[in-house]
Amino acid sequence: MNNNILTTKEKQLLHEGTVIPAHPLALNEHRKMDEKRQRALSRYYLDAGVGGLAVGVHTTQFEIRKPDVNLFKPVLELAKEEMDSYTSKSDRTILRIAGVIGNTNQALKEAQMAADLGYQAVLLSLAALPEATNKELLDHCREVSKVMPLIGFYMQTAVGGRYLDFDFWLEFAQIENVVAIKMAPFNRYQTFDVVRAVVESGRADQIALYTGNDDNILVDLMTEFQIQSNGQLIKKRIVGGLLGHWSVWAKAAVTLLEDIKSGTYANDSAKLLTMAAKITDSNAAFFDAANNFSGCIVGLHEVLRRQGLLKGTWTLNEKDCLTPGQKAEIDRVYKSYPELNDDLFIAENVEGWLK
Repeated sequence: MNNNILTTKEKQLLHEGTVIPAHPLALNEHRKMDEKRQRALSRYYLDAGVGGLAVGVHTTQFEIRKPDVNLFKPVLELAKEEMDSYTSKSDRTILRIAGVIGNTNQALKEAQMAADLGYQAVLLSLAALPEATNKELLDHCREVSKVMPLIGFYMQTAVGGRYLDFDFWLEFAQIENVVAIKMAPFNRYQTFDVVRAVVESGRADQIALYTGNDDNILVDLMTEFQIQSNGQLIKKRIVGGLLGHWSVWAKAAVTLLEDIKSGTYANDSAKLLTMAAKITDSNAAFFDAANNFSGCIVGLHEVLRRQGLLKGTWTLNEKDCLTPGQKAEIDRVYKSYPELNDDLFIAENVEGWLK
């Protein structure tokens, strides 16, 4: 099956904006996949009201592709089964997004696997091509776009991403099968480069912008960009988030986006900026910003462990662990912002998700 086009409902959801968590990987103490808890995570997000799942991405751990691990297909399959089960019982559209990495041959194989499993778009990382020219990168992207709709990915350099200039994004946005871009450079200048490139490409109404800037979520979602292009003022917004941060406290994230859409923050800039600071402070603890994000995945695991969704914080890399002081920082933001967590929602449902 070649899943090369989004349905009308899928496009509508993508462009209206939704919450898309980056799906973690549940492991047991032997660092093998814990299928029961992997399924429970998917069930948690879906019942929380998210509009899609991104699987096989950075938060899922890129190491799932190593030959001695070989979990890329299994994690996609499990998430697909849970999404299929959920949509069969509800009338909601769920976006199925698969992370794709590597050189062109690897990326094409991963994209085709995702298409065969019924995923609707791929989040394409270019981190594996650090020395490639813009032309080489764009040729790579065009090849993958022939297999699946593309979501571009500007990944911050601290966790393995590479710099991508305005000229790259301008040409990338002109690829016909690009449907969205996740902006996660954790940099205001580079984020604006992407927005301006999409506007100047002439495809602003065809490409949905999603924040991946976990350090600036609410302000991203509240900003209207106004850009002059060809003598015309074009207004463009970031409509949703595809975020590692939203792999925890997901129910609250759904409420946050609903509040944004309903205008809760529209006429109260003080309330907006206060909430934005709370979210960013929480993210600093989860992502271990103090240590250049070295504990970003285990920090998320620690929150999920506390909530009973994960049994431990294990990752595929035995060197990964909470950094000194990170646990205390997570304790602090839990105490400081109790209104942001969704512990009660999880406590009421986790037993069922784990069955």
